[in-house]
Amino acid sequence: QVQLIESGGGLVQAGGSLRLSCAASGRSFSTYTMGWFRQAPGKEREFVLAMSRSGGSYYADSVKGRFAISRDNDKNTVSLQMNSLKPEDTAVYYCAAGGLDDPYYARSPRGYGYWGQGTQVTVSS
Repeated sequence: QVQLIESGGGLVQAGGSLRLSCAASGRSFSTYTMGWFRQAPGKEREFVLAMSRSGGSYYADSVKGRFAISRDNDKNTVSLQMNSLKPEDTAVYYCAAGGLDDPYYARSPRGYGYWGQGTQVTVSS
C-alpha cells in the first residue's frame, strides 16, 4: 500500500510559478514510477509528467520546457516545478504511483494503482 499526499497548490497569475510536492508513505517508493496528472472541470484526467524508477522522464507536449519533475527516493517525495504558467494549466493536479516501468503506461492513468487526493492549481489571466 502506498498513500500519497499532494501539497503546494494555489492561485497564481499567468507567467508565474508553483511547485507541487507529493509525499509518499509505505515502503519501496524507489520501485514506483511516479506521475502527475491533472483534471480540469468537464474534462478527462490527462497526463502531465512522469519519472520512472530507472530515472526516465516523460512529458506531455503541452508542458515541455515549462514543467519539470524530480524525485527524492531518500525522502519518498516527488515534485512538480511549474513555470510560465498559463490559464489553461488550471486544474486539480494529482500525484500517482505505478508499478510498471514502461513508457506507454507511464503516460496512462491505467499505469497507476495509487493516487493522491489532488491539489487545486488556478492560473489567472
